[in-house]
Amino acid sequence: MERFICKLSSSDSFKKEGYSEVGLWDSNMFRYTMWKKNKRQLLTIPHFFQDEALDLFYISLMVFYVDCQVRRKDSPDRWTRSFMIEMPVLKKAKWDANKQLLEKALDFLTGDHWTFSFRDRPYYIEGEANYKKNLWHYRKSRVINDMDTFCMLSGGLDSFIGAINLLKEGVRPVFVGNYNGGKGVSVYQNKVIASLTTHFLYDRRNFFQFYASPMKSKENTTRSRSLMFFSHAILLASGMGHQVNLCIPENGVISLNIPLTIHRAGSLSTRTTHPYYLGLLQPILDNLGIQVKMYNPFQFKTKGEMILECKDWDFLKENLKWTMSCSHPDLGRWKGESASNHCGVCLPCTIRRAAVYKAKINDDTIYRDANFQDEKASINLKSYRLGLAQHCNSYFAIQKNGSIYANKEAFADLYKRGRLELFEFLKTI
Repeated sequence: MERFICKLSSSDSFKKEGYSEVGLWDSNMFRYTMWKKNKRQLLTIPHFFQDEALDLFYISLMVFYVDCQVRRKDSPDRWTRSFMIEMPVLKKAKWDANKQLLEKALDFLTGDHWTFSFRDRPYYIEGEANYKKNLWHYRKSRVINDMDTFCMLSGGLDSFIGAINLLKEGVRPVFVGNYNGGKGVSVYQNKVIASLTTHFLYDRRNFFQFYASPMKSKENTTRSRSLMFFSHAILLASGMGHQVNLCIPENGVISLNIPLTIHRAGSLSTRTTHPYYLGLLQPILDNLGIQVKMYNPFQFKTKGEMILECKDWDFLKENLKWTMSCSHPDLGRWKGESASNHCGVCLPCTIRRAAVYKAKINDDTIYRDANFQDEKASINLKSYRLGLAQHCNSYFAIQKNGSIYANKEAFADLYKRGRLELFEFLKTI
């Protein structure tokens, strides 16, 4: 078991034998911009954040750190790791009561074994204290945005469609984006934000972007990233002082993310918006008293259906190429290319291309390997075709990547339509 002590400030003197110390305040170990970037924009939030949401935010950063620092290939089965985390929190009693639920959610999300021990922290750290002071200092001059809808905005096609639909319906959301590692994701996020602000005349202050990343990562599967992504939005939403609906737009096929073959059941099967995972995370928020209700409006839609049913079809067609769906967009930059582009062959890219093909849209997106010519890409293509050629019982298939208890018929039918969407596209390759 890998044991870690989380420290939020240099003044934390807590020690425990056999534990590695992680200073989230130390930029040599971890960098994040919650308290450093766009301070004026942060002041548009009406109230100081809930203690429970602050705790969840730091828990997510700590989980993301150790997830990135411990290599899966060093585990006995070359995948499953075990972690013990000593975590300082403001609301210890509440976290003790939700300890098992948190561990269960993380076990499912990352495929590892998580154990937490919570200890009290009696004060706000520097970034929190300064922010709270500024809320008071600028109380008469700051512009306040009191919203009841937040929306994740990753820079991907799904979140772009989600944003378009909300704005077209007249909803005024707060959009939250997050990036880590290379610059590929942030470039596409900026392009998406620019197009939305211009087309809908929507205030740029309603788009938040944050950076959070450990230094010198050793593991790149990073299944825990989604909790860190969500926790930024949940933290901001807790400052509204009332219930907020958090829209997490992602097509239902990716949410289920059922591996096409047994060989693709590892790192490619993420569980970011899987209904079982969200069904564990939501009760944690409820038990903590965080008034955020998560929902995915596209839970029962394929990506192609999302495109076809977009509420501003012409705007989507014009800007689709500026969205990023690839699972490793910076790979081209590492190979010396001038920009981050889609690889064209990973499963998210292939599902994207299948969706655009279904919608009969001319795809201007740049793909580095549109015809699966590379050796590894050719293996991917064979794997996809093999998986689609196999007989599949949809009711059993939807249980492969997490338990489904409700809406089984709807999920099974969704999976059938998703497979067909992919199959029709692959016939053109």
